[in-house]
Amino acid sequence: MPPSDSEPPLIVGLCGGVASGKSTIARLFEEHGLERIDADAIARAVSAEPAVLQAIEARFGRAALDPAGTALDRAALGRLVFADAAARRDLEAITHPRIRVRIEAALAAARASGRPVVLDVPLLFEGGLWERCDEIGFVDVPDAVRGARAAARGWDAGELARREAAQLPLAVKRSRSTFIISAAGPVEYSRRQVARLIASWRAAGRLPGR
Repeated sequence: MPPSDSEPPLIVGLCGGVASGKSTIARLFEEHGLERIDADAIARAVSAEPAVLQAIEARFGRAALDPAGTALDRAALGRLVFADAAARRDLEAITHPRIRVRIEAALAAARASGRPVVLDVPLLFEGGLWERCDEIGFVDVPDAVRGARAAARGWDAGELARREAAQLPLAVKRSRSTFIISAAGPVEYSRRQVARLIASWRAAGRLPGR
């Protein structure tokens, strides 16, 4: 049976290692009508706000901005904050409250419209948003595959490890998840896994039919 009018729409969160392909999996859920809330896109919008740029420049210097001083140099800032835990916390103090406000607004809008949501949020557990989720999926990918994907992004050998050290261990994320999706193979393999999940949730009345 379909979800009742009084029952809030389903919220699905995704977690996994760095470069595991969470955004690809989120887009597969989007194909089934879930509204994708993309934290990276929100973070980019927040980081373009003049007040945020000023705060970042005041804390990290002009080297954190592009040559014109009108946008972040994301690569340079990443090198700074993932090599220094205190610097990372300072950046998070500037950006995370603003990002959280926008995510909460998007969740509220989805709930008001009755649309189910997939949260594409890199720090799902670390930022506390896992508590808003009805289901949490762990995107499972071998380390070698993630390493190759990181290298394709132009990261040096230690960058993946530095970024991963800033997050919860993979074993903890996996243990807190309610389902697992393998993203190691072709995207069609992942698409079939997502379709099976969607079908099971619809059969249980947790998602509307289409």
